[in-house]
Amino acid sequence: MTTPRAPKVAGIDSTVPSPPHTAAHAASLTPLAADELSPGGPLQDRLAGWVSDLTLLHELTESLIRTASLDDALRELLRAGASLVGARRGMAVLEPADGLGPVSKVGLGLAHADLGTIETVPRSVTSYGRILEGLAPLTEGALPRPIAVPDLCGEEDLDPRHREVAARLGYAASYALPLATAEAGKLGAVVWLYDEPAEPAERQRHLVGLYGRFATEHLARLLEVERARAQVSTVAEELLPSRLPRVPGVQLAARHRTGPRGGGDWYDALPLPEGALGLAVGSVSGNGPSALAAMGRLRASLRAYAVMEGEDPVAVLSDLELLLRLTEPARTATALFAYCEPQARRIVLAGAGHTPPLVIGEDRTEFVETSLSAPLGMLSCWEAPSVELSPAPGETVLLYTDGLLRRTGDPMDRAFARLHAAAASVPKADRADPGAVADHVLRTVLPDGLDAAAADGEDVVLLAARFE
Repeated sequence: MTTPRAPKVAGIDSTVPSPPHTAAHAASLTPLAADELSPGGPLQDRLAGWVSDLTLLHELTESLIRTASLDDALRELLRAGASLVGARRGMAVLEPADGLGPVSKVGLGLAHADLGTIETVPRSVTSYGRILEGLAPLTEGALPRPIAVPDLCGEEDLDPRHREVAARLGYAASYALPLATAEAGKLGAVVWLYDEPAEPAERQRHLVGLYGRFATEHLARLLEVERARAQVSTVAEELLPSRLPRVPGVQLAARHRTGPRGGGDWYDALPLPEGALGLAVGSVSGNGPSALAAMGRLRASLRAYAVMEGEDPVAVLSDLELLLRLTEPARTATALFAYCEPQARRIVLAGAGHTPPLVIGEDRTEFVETSLSAPLGMLSCWEAPSVELSPAPGETVLLYTDGLLRRTGDPMDRAFARLHAAAASVPKADRADPGAVADHVLRTVLPDGLDAAAADGEDVVLLAARFE
């Protein structure tokens, strides 16, 4: 008969060796004396210790699961682990064993230069490096064991470089914990540094081991999300122009960021016959790989229509709407196409449910009054009148997607006002560079940056054209 496995309690794997105050001893199965059952007796003390440990682990894991990025999770891991093992400083290294990355290094109580100083020590002689290099002793499950160095100065065979760095940074002991589980694999290692010779007690090792396992699983989930985002972003970038064309009479600049879920915002700039230029921005409904694929098909189709009849933007969008309705009836899209004659500084444009362009110059900052029209794919037959404008020398026409407005988190009317104010405040020194204009608008409209949490799922596209 096989011995039954001990049950798991409150998410804690009971196969992890327990410290003395949490382990179940055979003596505990014998009848308890009256003094053990009395308040303040040994049993009461053990129960109080269990409750205290479970409460602490619950609080620390709750804080950890609220982190949404790998670096934030590593910082929280360092902070919580330091409180568990009684250390003040530490370093966490994310280095997945599969070699697919990403690789990250985060410190606690250590400056960036300090982390670089530690990295000058050969990995094979450091406790965390032995874990990362596969040189640490293994458990029965073939996972690295934690490594404690209670007194670095007392280590006779300590590498001289390691001794020098430890003296320079002022740490005298270390405790390294592998970030590895059977399910997640080997993701990295974390090491805490003590100012004086010390090492965590058995109870501390047990608690930080439990916490480390939970943290590793959380990091594995974040790693999967991060890799998926990177792949989506790479595909989106590859579907967009690799470079902007050079056309006499106009300077171009583009800024694009793919949201975490991979949206379908896009832009294009293509030279047309007789020195003309076609500019386009658009957005496909939905997100993820299917939206990216639809965006690529839509952009390729618009390029073909623009070459054939680009001087008539209404005809270009009408053809695009017919194609979308016939081939992808369940999808909608917004688009704006502008036919530009840079030498004559003449633009003819049409939009389908898209945000109006913005003209930025010395004497004016104003939105172009485009006709209201439905997005592509929403009507049985789409058509809207085109609009013609003539930018003055030195003026920049800014095309953008509504992701820029939505990322502000404001109602649309306030978002438009914010965009207008940002464009009007472009410094004179930057107006000659369309890239500087686009960067200023981004910084002003989105002061928290393109990676702000409020920007969940929203792509951002800016296409700036400065006419000479």
